[in-house]
Amino acid sequence: MKKLLLFTAASVFACNVMAQQEAQKAIYYSISFPNAAHHEAEIVMTVPQAPSGNFRVRMSRSSAGRYATHEFGKNIYNVKATDVDGKELSLTQIEGDIYEVGDHPAAVKLSYTLFGNWTDGTYASIDLSHAHLNMPATFMWVVGQDNRQLKFEFNDLDKYGWKVASQLKHEGANVYSAPNMQYMMDSPTELSNHNVSSWEVVNTDGKKEKINLTMHSDDSQAVIDNFGKMIQKLVLEEKAVFGELPTYDFGEYTFVSDVNPAVSGDGMEHRNSTCITVPAPRVEGFENNLMGVFAHEYFHSWNVKRIRPKSLEPFNFEHANMSSELWFAEGFTQYYGEMLLTRAGFNTIDDYTKTIAGLVNQILNTPGAAKYSAAQMSRYSVFADAGVSIDPNNNVNDFTSYYTYGGAIALALDLRLRSDFNMTLDDYMRAVWLSRGKVMKPYTIPDLQNDLGKVTNNPKFAADFFKRYITGTDKNNYEDLLAKAGLVLRKVQPGKGWAGPLAVTPGRGRAGQVRTADAEGLPILSSTTIGTPVYKAGLDAGDVILKVDGKDVKDQSGFNAIIADKKPGDKVVVNYKNRTGAHETTITLEENPNFEVVTFEKAGKQLSKEQETFRNNWLQSKVK
Repeated sequence: MKKLLLFTAASVFACNVMAQQEAQKAIYYSISFPNAAHHEAEIVMTVPQAPSGNFRVRMSRSSAGRYATHEFGKNIYNVKATDVDGKELSLTQIEGDIYEVGDHPAAVKLSYTLFGNWTDGTYASIDLSHAHLNMPATFMWVVGQDNRQLKFEFNDLDKYGWKVASQLKHEGANVYSAPNMQYMMDSPTELSNHNVSSWEVVNTDGKKEKINLTMHSDDSQAVIDNFGKMIQKLVLEEKAVFGELPTYDFGEYTFVSDVNPAVSGDGMEHRNSTCITVPAPRVEGFENNLMGVFAHEYFHSWNVKRIRPKSLEPFNFEHANMSSELWFAEGFTQYYGEMLLTRAGFNTIDDYTKTIAGLVNQILNTPGAAKYSAAQMSRYSVFADAGVSIDPNNNVNDFTSYYTYGGAIALALDLRLRSDFNMTLDDYMRAVWLSRGKVMKPYTIPDLQNDLGKVTNNPKFAADFFKRYITGTDKNNYEDLLAKAGLVLRKVQPGKGWAGPLAVTPGRGRAGQVRTADAEGLPILSSTTIGTPVYKAGLDAGDVILKVDGKDVKDQSGFNAIIADKKPGDKVVVNYKNRTGAHETTITLEENPNFEVVTFEKAGKQLSKEQETFRNNWLQSKVK
């Protein structure tokens, strides 16, 4: 009896293992490009051990790293379901991007045509030169089967002379894999005749991490190798912030890069790769212009992809993903991506002062930052992050980018930690990395506050900082903070009259039609900014300025010329028209509230030894 029971138990165990292995058979995608010249791909998804009963497949509505929705279902058609022998099965379109498979055998095939003609970090693009595949825009998926392994067969590589650039695991020949759907969605793939420059970085633990720079551009291998050396320097500078590289899956990190005038400018972070598209003629001669996006996106391999907001875990591909933490996830990354270019020697201190001025103006001189907290502006990402719409918005008055908002907060916190605690923002980022990112423990805003309290050994300071500057709308004293580094914050045009910005660039009207300039005058095409002289004068979108102080105005330069010699407090009479008829108003000019940042040396001020040391400790290389 005992022997029989043992045999039975062993048999049951073996059967369970076999059943689990059978249930884990990979969903298999095959993608071919018989009509690449017309931006089409043919995709077949084979689902072994399909769910019992009716089941659903769908396209995504959002994309890893994007927070707004994108209707990817619009670009697939000829959708069919069959058995493995080609017999057609019942398939019902439930919603625009959702299909339901009816009665079916154990294995089901779904096939469809994909159209793609937009190269960026979100969409798909197919032509004779490449197949640029962001996965949410490319592949349907089985609802409820998120944890199954996925395999991908990329066909026609020899036909077009393409190679594969991707963080997907290479299984052999033209087959790649992902352990689950979340990983697949995070794995942009470029099929093209790209150049590759690779190197190894010895991590703090002694293990080697391989970095691959893949570049689809009109450049020679020598140019890409040289650019790779620049990226190597950047990688080491970013490693110095955290003290180590992340442990990349499969031991590799890949820059999936596409530089060509036909692409749309973008950078999109992923767990073990980043998708970078830059509309430049080539890499050669534009290397320094490209470095900013590489610096920003690579920093994300720590901050966002591993130091992960709890609000984005798990990422939902069926709707927009809202987060209150993007001031940290994107904003602190914005700060480091730009500052590290100075540490790495790619930008001078004078270059960097322009960046600082941009951050300070965004936080001190935009209506959105005055009215709303960094946390609230983060939540607006579901509309702002490449969100697609055709109707006008009032963003100039109700939104400040969480990139620059968070970047300005990071700048202030770095300078405060250096001056008040004899530590740095690097120390804080390293603490967050060790407590959150390295162990993949998603964070909340209170978690970030607790980490700041621990690293400063001053929970009271952390609580006050978060209450005032993260969930509140108080602003740091940037003039005093920058002075510690020998930098002067001053008005850009002191003593000169200023009317405020006029949004006169042609915009897009209904159905994408271009709204052109009015032949009779200077049209205002979008909202004027709250608090500016033009806003106070009652001018706004839809108005057309005809005369200023009796002089005809045809364009922005003509408007500027009339007020060029005016001073704050001077008044100008404006004649304008709109749909209600002809009108007259008076603009009372003010001083431009925007700032510039210059070094003490350029301002003609004496730089102290203490300020010089502070600046050097902040902005000099940390690579040893």
